[in-house]
Amino acid sequence: QVQLVESGGGLVQAGGSLRLSCAASGSTFSDYTMGWFRQAPGKEREFVAVIRWSGGSTNYADSVKGRFTISRDNAKNTVYLQMNSLKAEDTAAYYCAARLYGSIWSGVNEYGYWGQGTQVTVSS
Repeated sequence: QVQLVESGGGLVQAGGSLRLSCAASGSTFSDYTMGWFRQAPGKEREFVAVIRWSGGSTNYADSVKGRFTISRDNAKNTVYLQMNSLKAEDTAAYYCAARLYGSIWSGVNEYGYWGQGTQVTVSS
């Protein structure tokens, strides 16, 4: 079992930056592949970025490549999402998720643990 709590969302102007954090507890954090997903009103939850449990391999959605960076600090049991050059279309609720020994190609339905989400609103 792992519990996830996101923070760092807020209102930002287009072109600005935010850093989201997701703090994990309850299990061995380094054993979990961590993903970030987002969901805008009326849309399905979509993949944003992922970092593997071992080795630190990453993968990104095409829409955020070159703008977002995922990282993890296993000593702090935390995964981060640095978001730069934000656009209005990045507006969504952002969720972190965990999958035990997961692949970076895991789909949204393969993650067993989810946080409550943090809202990101980008004004144009």
